[in-house]
Amino acid sequence: MKSALNGLVPSLILLGFLLIGGDLLAGPPGGGGPGGQGGCIPPPCVPIDGGISVLIAAGVALGGKKISDQLKSKG
Repeated sequence: MKSALNGLVPSLILLGFLLIGGDLLAGPPGGGGPGGQGGCIPPPCVPIDGGISVLIAAGVALGGKKISDQLKSKG
């Protein structure tokens, strides 16, 4: 039973990568707008505001905790 799983699991993982690989390599949807733009108005259509805000908040929280831990260990 265990030897059957040793061959089956890697085969299923490989099959999954092969089936998903085409979707990962596909180009973005959308047509060619003026100047090669993808039809997004206004042109910078990347939603980076939420992710960057979360990363900045996490960095500030981690930095504050590290400073707090250093002050507790010294005093």
